[in-house]
Amino acid sequence: MQRRRGYQEGFTLIEIMVVILILGLLATIVVQSLRGATDKAKRTKAQADIAEFKTALDRYYLDNGSYPTSDQGLQALVTPPTSGNIPTNYEEGGYIERIPTDPWGHDYYYQSDGNSYALKSFGADGVEGGEGKNADIDGSSSG
Repeated sequence: MQRRRGYQEGFTLIEIMVVILILGLLATIVVQSLRGATDKAKRTKAQADIAEFKTALDRYYLDNGSYPTSDQGLQALVTPPTSGNIPTNYEEGGYIERIPTDPWGHDYYYQSDGNSYALKSFGADGVEGGEGKNADIDGSSSG
């Protein structure tokens, strides 16, 4: 007499491994695409911050006839400077609420002689120059 084995339901080990491999590949693709989106979002945030600084700096210039100097820094947009070229027509409450750091946690670079300024974020690495996510984001003026 020959016994027949009953039909057993379930998956083989190879089928399970193939499914896990496919899920792993999909997860890798998703993570890589999200990483690129995060870098792009940080660059966009830095560009928006710089645009806000530029607007505040232009308002400061219109009110006072010069930009804050390097010594006064961007902080002059929040509180009136007490040294250097003291503004004569400082807007009550300041020109912006606070000075944020760039999306990578570094301070924005600001240098000015009062007539023009250099304003930028140095990107993810915090060092001048670079490419991709490390590239500078520039918002300088030419007085």
